[in-house]
Amino acid sequence: MSTATTVEQAINTRMSARAFTTQPVPRELITQLLAQASRAPSGTNTQPWKVYVLQGKSRDTLVEKVCAAHDEVRAHPEKAADYREPYDYYPEKWVSPFIDRRRENGWSLYGLLGITKADKDKMHAQHQRNYRFFDAPVGLMFTLDKVMGRGSLVDYGMFLQTLMLSARGMGLHTCPQAAWNGFGSIILPHIGAGDNEMLVCGMALGYADTSEIVNTFRTPREPVESFTQWLE
Repeated sequence: MSTATTVEQAINTRMSARAFTTQPVPRELITQLLAQASRAPSGTNTQPWKVYVLQGKSRDTLVEKVCAAHDEVRAHPEKAADYREPYDYYPEKWVSPFIDRRRENGWSLYGLLGITKADKDKMHAQHQRNYRFFDAPVGLMFTLDKVMGRGSLVDYGMFLQTLMLSARGMGLHTCPQAAWNGFGSIILPHIGAGDNEMLVCGMALGYADTSEIVNTFRTPREPVESFTQWLE
């Protein structure tokens, strides 16, 4: 959890932190972090990213709004139709090996927390931790101009990864969150985004709480041989 001093350390210690301390992150540090992230490559240098930083009241009010909507959808499942993602982050139909990895990830995390399939209330509460930024003092929202093509989402991925690795170099941790995407109709007006913008994802930013067991969770990776073909 200490500060990463090399690129290799930043890559290997980056994780999706799911519990943060309340220690504030100075605005100057966030500005420095975003400046470093802006060095990420993009097609023809379009730099399509736009970032909204939520702290204090703006953060807390958004948390209240989205958590209320999340609870409403649970109580009235038909309300889910009111909250649609702006783009297909996940496939309509899951197939192996992707569904297998997804299931392993989900049940490994819930297993660590002692949550079983029958614990619907606990599952809902844990999922809602996303909408509380896992208690991180800083919430980030990322938008993209709708005029841009799908390639800009590739650019965005490079920007987000650069941001997350830069955060490790400053002793910070992050959790990138697609969970927010369905609540764009609440988030975009709250942050003052224009009609031309769509939500790409959110992110929690802060200092990881090393006392929480959830932050011991590490996702496995496939060996190089499983996804690489050598052509000579």
